[in-house]
Amino acid sequence: MRLKRLIQQIEQLEVKGSKEVEITGLTAHSKLVAPGNLFIAKKGQTHDGAQFIPDAIAAGASVILTDMYDPFLEVTQLIHPDIPSIEAKLAACYYHNPSHELKMIGITGTNGKTTVGFLLKALFNKTQISVGMIGTIEWVIGDHLFPGSMTTPDVITCQKLLRDMAGAGCKLAIMEVSSHGLDQDRVSGIAFDIALFTNLTQDHLDYHGDMETYRAAKEKLFANLSEEKWAIFNADDPTQFPTKAKVFTYGIRSDANLRAKEIRLSEKDTQFNICYQGKERKCKSQLVGKFNVYNFLAAISVGLCYGLSLETCLQGLKNFKNVPGRLEKVKEGIFVDYAHSEDALRNVLETLREIKKGRLITVFGCGGDRDREKRPKMGKVVSELSDVTIVTSDNPRNEDPEVIVEEILAGCEKPVSMQLDREEAIRFALEQKKPDDLVLIAGKGHEKEQIFAHQIIPFDDAETVRKICEGACTN
Repeated sequence: MRLKRLIQQIEQLEVKGSKEVEITGLTAHSKLVAPGNLFIAKKGQTHDGAQFIPDAIAAGASVILTDMYDPFLEVTQLIHPDIPSIEAKLAACYYHNPSHELKMIGITGTNGKTTVGFLLKALFNKTQISVGMIGTIEWVIGDHLFPGSMTTPDVITCQKLLRDMAGAGCKLAIMEVSSHGLDQDRVSGIAFDIALFTNLTQDHLDYHGDMETYRAAKEKLFANLSEEKWAIFNADDPTQFPTKAKVFTYGIRSDANLRAKEIRLSEKDTQFNICYQGKERKCKSQLVGKFNVYNFLAAISVGLCYGLSLETCLQGLKNFKNVPGRLEKVKEGIFVDYAHSEDALRNVLETLREIKKGRLITVFGCGGDRDREKRPKMGKVVSELSDVTIVTSDNPRNEDPEVIVEEILAGCEKPVSMQLDREEAIRFALEQKKPDDLVLIAGKGHEKEQIFAHQIIPFDDAETVRKICEGACTN
């Protein structure tokens, strides 16, 4: 695509150099520059992209987007003070606005995004609607699956993935939309048709600083919806966002458009009655826990707003089993979950307490380089709700694992065990387990690696459980 076509709809953009340059791609990463690329020199949290302009030019970049003109550069320069907003417009234009060809569903909230995304994927696939998905665990383009590198990728990657989905014949795209992604304009230029909000509890304050800023990031998804679109809210959550869109609500305690009542929990499934438009239906989900009733309701709400009937939604979700790493039953009485915030842990632990016959044994830790305020709070809730607590390492990253554990222990109100080696902590928990006990291994869920300051090692909680159990069976 020629540069003059790429920028023709962008106002107040100063161009220094030829507009006849052929653009072969866009990137904000100097190490990914290919000949003919447009390099976007934007400021990040730790680096200023401007310092990598020489590297980008050496790699073949033919155009630079920057906020300050450099007369000594021998390539075309695009000058604008707001680089992120221009990056989003360039990406949407370069990939021919793929969100206009897809029905776009955005899911945001502290907890539940991944589970709701998987439920929706199953629902729409069951109704023969080809879907794409961008989420924490995986990216789906037609029949192709790729491991997700982050919940919401950068704005260029988002547009490219959506273009690939449209090219693969997808009719609908499901996106998990993180607060980081919203704050950094990663979904700018994407026209959402349905936006869903699950809940808001403390998380990511290492990035946002305070809850109000965190909340404001989530609000951006709904502020951009037009009158003919849909905004779906959890009526039981006190956080509600202003929006021009049509509003649909779901809940358990509140008088919502879609409601669940008479919830019955077990280790195998969850049964409840669902109320919609004055009618009541009995439902059964293979997902365990009251919090998963909310996720189930959220997915049905999207289906209803899309235009499906309640019966179609219930049939589409009837056989859905589980999401990797989300209260995933690895062995009898042994669960792995991604819960890494106080609220998520409380939800999972309260669920397991309701269905346990013996003790509840919990293994968990907290990630390094993340919100430190939540560590003692997580320690408090786990020690309160577990009969046996084993504190261990999660992903320490650049922090000392012992320091992280000490900050967790500060919130524990009764004696707990400490084992920094995560595999040994899991082994210890399984050795303690009696036939009626339940074991929860929390924090990493689907993740396949453990991240330390100077190395990343393969580590999978579920596989570790299987290895230990198989070893015990053979001894």
